[in-house]
Amino acid sequence: MTCINRRDIGLLVLRIGTGAVLAAHGSQKLFGWFGGGGLDATAAGMEHMGFKPGRHSAAAAGLGEAGGGALLALGLATPVAGAAAAGAMAGAVAVHAPAGFFAQGGGFEYPAFLGFTAAVIGLTGPGRYSLDRATCHRFDQPWTVAVAFTGSALATAAVVSRRTRVLAEAKTAADNGADPEGQNA
Repeated sequence: MTCINRRDIGLLVLRIGTGAVLAAHGSQKLFGWFGGGGLDATAAGMEHMGFKPGRHSAAAAGLGEAGGGALLALGLATPVAGAAAAGAMAGAVAVHAPAGFFAQGGGFEYPAFLGFTAAVIGLTGPGRYSLDRATCHRFDQPWTVAVAFTGSALATAAVVSRRTRVLAEAKTAADNGADPEGQNA
């Protein structure tokens, strides 16, 4: 007789809940589902926030959230899913950080919580009730954890650093009276 493990049930519930929230947010960005703007509107928003090129940034954020979230919920390729979602949320944290911590004031609390949760699931593993277990952990190997989180951290650092430079250049141009978009006001 197999004993039901509370930790595995807890991981299942946490994976499904976190994955569903992330997948829904990514679907808003990619497809306009659940009241989202879709890829074109998200790309314009990303450009406005300093992520250039906007379309690539929108697709990457949407895929990190929707793809990472769906894979987390399924418990498939869990390290990659957790790293992708955590990287996407780190980009969101960079956008919200100037508003402080609490979400109520527009701060980074919510994306940070989702990112940390996705990262912890990616590091901990999916538990017994997962597709990773059903596939004998083919996509959930120790080396996968290292590669996924290192790759996500490097990509996120590059994207956030580029955004910081773009915003600094726009501020300098505005301070000098230039139009950073090349348009007359």
